[in-house]
Amino acid sequence: MPNIRWLLALITRVQRWLYLRTRGAIGASIFGITMLLLTTVGRRSGRSRTTPLLYVKDGERFVIVASNAGDDRDPAWWLNLQANPRARVQVRGECFDVVARRADPAEAQRLWARLVESYGYYDRYRERTRREIPVVILEPPAAT
Repeated sequence: MPNIRWLLALITRVQRWLYLRTRGAIGASIFGITMLLLTTVGRRSGRSRTTPLLYVKDGERFVIVASNAGDDRDPAWWLNLQANPRARVQVRGECFDVVARRADPAEAQRLWARLVESYGYYDRYRERTRREIPVVILEPPAAT
């Protein structure tokens, strides 16, 4: 696969900017795919890092995928969450504190079909990479 990391980084920057400036009026849904902004604390820098991500709802929880577009490396936001699972989510104009955890195998299997229904490329990403792609659950702090 050609290295398109620069293009993904550019798209991420533009989408994050539009989402923040319009409180989600632009960027919260792209071609019917729901998007949120996830803000984590950088594991090395200690600075806030905000990333737009696809999600599905599971009750009060948000479910995201650490696919990194099928790259063999975990996305930085997932490494940050492993170091500090507390994060902030923005969905359209609303913000929520969340705690992240990796879905257990039964949860991941149940949620994977919903995730692929939302974004069919996840199955391709799974085929492309050598690593197991984590399904990540973001839940209210009181639920932990």
